[in-house]
Amino acid sequence: MNIGLVAGLVMGAAVLAAQGLPRCTAVEPDTGKTGDTISAKCENVSKTTFSDFYLTNGKDDTKVVIASQTDTEIRFVVPKIKAGRYHLEFLSTNKANFIEQPVVLTVE
Repeated sequence: MNIGLVAGLVMGAAVLAAQGLPRCTAVEPDTGKTGDTISAKCENVSKTTFSDFYLTNGKDDTKVVIASQTDTEIRFVVPKIKAGRYHLEFLSTNKANFIEQPVVLTVE
């Protein structure tokens, strides 16, 4: 088989895989407290693209309860955690990798 063809197929598969990863672009509101419901605006967040959803401060990962979910939005409840800045984070469907998001929620 042609090496160029193989390289092209591998690169194409990598691009398709990357396009399917969940990605969040904003949270509304961007500040909340325990019990508040937050809306995360996202892409590729169908129930088949990730296993669980977390808030992380870079050290501790805290699983959150999802109140509702579409392919473009996740509404979640802020768990009881310390005040601070937290990134949104997905656990991959095979539960092997965390996918940290650039979006930040400030918990009061």
